[in-house]
Amino acid sequence: MKKTFLCLVCSFVTALACAQSGTDSLLRQLNSTLDQSSAFDQLKNKELSALKSAFVSAKLPEAKFNACLRLFDAYKSFSFDSAFASALELQKIADQLQDTNRIQLAKIKMGFILISSGMFHETGVLMGGFKAEGLPDSLKAEYYVLMRRYYYDLADYVNDAYYSPGYVALAGRYTDSAITFFRADEYPYMSNLGYKYFKEGNMDSSLYHLNRALNTLDLSFHEEAMTYANLGNIYINKGEYERAIHFLARSAIADTKASVKETTATFNLASILFRTGDVRNASRYIEKSISDATFYGARQRKVQVSEILPIIEGEKINTVEGQKRRLSIYAAMATLLLLALIILTYVIFKQVKKLKAAQKALSAAHLKQQEINEQLLEANKIKEEYIGYCFRINSEYIGKIEKLKKGLDQKMLDNKLTEAKFLINNINIKQEREELFRNFDRIFLKIFPHFVQEFNSFFKEEDRIYLKDNELLNTDLRIFALIRIGISENEKIAQILEYSVNTIYAYKTKIRNKSIIPNDEFEEKVMEIKAL
Repeated sequence: MKKTFLCLVCSFVTALACAQSGTDSLLRQLNSTLDQSSAFDQLKNKELSALKSAFVSAKLPEAKFNACLRLFDAYKSFSFDSAFASALELQKIADQLQDTNRIQLAKIKMGFILISSGMFHETGVLMGGFKAEGLPDSLKAEYYVLMRRYYYDLADYVNDAYYSPGYVALAGRYTDSAITFFRADEYPYMSNLGYKYFKEGNMDSSLYHLNRALNTLDLSFHEEAMTYANLGNIYINKGEYERAIHFLARSAIADTKASVKETTATFNLASILFRTGDVRNASRYIEKSISDATFYGARQRKVQVSEILPIIEGEKINTVEGQKRRLSIYAAMATLLLLALIILTYVIFKQVKKLKAAQKALSAAHLKQQEINEQLLEANKIKEEYIGYCFRINSEYIGKIEKLKKGLDQKMLDNKLTEAKFLINNINIKQEREELFRNFDRIFLKIFPHFVQEFNSFFKEEDRIYLKDNELLNTDLRIFALIRIGISENEKIAQILEYSVNTIYAYKTKIRNKSIIPNDEFEEKVMEIKAL
């Protein structure tokens, strides 16, 4: 009996280790693929250049419409702005041709790209008067697929117990209409039906159709990515996180190879990895998700990412602090070993000179320990202040979004579209960004109250920075304030301050050149500015 029990335990441990090893290997493969993102994007841009040339060279309106359609299909999951421009061009050419089918097809394409960017109201207005009767089966199928996605995405976006079930039910009916136009052995049939079963909670049927698509069809990278992503979501729902990570990683790999920017795989993968304790990979994938959402222009993706990003970044800081604490322990242990060696040397050789050397070494170690302690205290203060700051800012923005949503809901219920548009146009992005910078300046100067004075001490009198009455920091100071709290990469600084990387590089070079400190020592001097 004992032998049987031990065998079962060993088998379980071995299976668990193999599963973990497989996951680690797949994540390494994903990281390697992400490292090659720029190469895949170059191939995508080469394809787009060829399609744009074909569109420009097309002369007849029918040929121009078809070339524009191919260009739209290439852009639709890569860049919202370019896809939107292609959709507008499709509408223009279709109107010139006065071809009803092409006009309706152009409208469907425009609806697709509006949904992809999270513009649900605009999609609803565009498709509100759409009539599928009399259209070819191919257009009917595309229309029903579009509307099923519209209601599924709307249900996910609203995400409440009152409206979402109705949207899911509507999406299910559109799915039923769509699949009548596809054969049972085609990808759209299996994919749409599999997703419908997933949203209805029938996981076994969903798994059957999605696995059937993977195992029987020759799928494109994008089709693979969507199928793997849906499988990952099913296993998240079932609480089988190891398998969910497996499929979401495969989805992210396929999306990267296809240069798909309109994707949720990296975001969902980052969320699961964070839950399971893999903060390092979660941080990388959430940054990739932000990069893709920004590049594409997906509004709803940015909102999703903004909810989890501060949590992951906070956990990263905690991880770094834990590493620093372990480093302190190791340093203390090394110091004790050194002390034991010095004592042993003293006992053996009885040399005063070696004793003094040992005392000197101890003093140096003590000073180093004090420096480490000071750095830890400073890092803790920065962490506490900025985590509180991030949560407060997010809370304020969520409040604003909630207020705006309530206002828009009421205006839409009252059918006051002009007033709803006024509410949206009344959002002052420039003012919001300036308020964000002012909040950053306040929290930074709370931690480093003497930063401006000490920074100015690096320059001659005529080259020092003098702030206006209503300024806390200006752009020059803000760049080096970010460097002081550990954000040193030009790309990160440019993203935060809404400048180009070249502009940030130019600012830093200009300031260093004016300083009385050697250029290669300037940032070290900035890092020596003490917190309160």
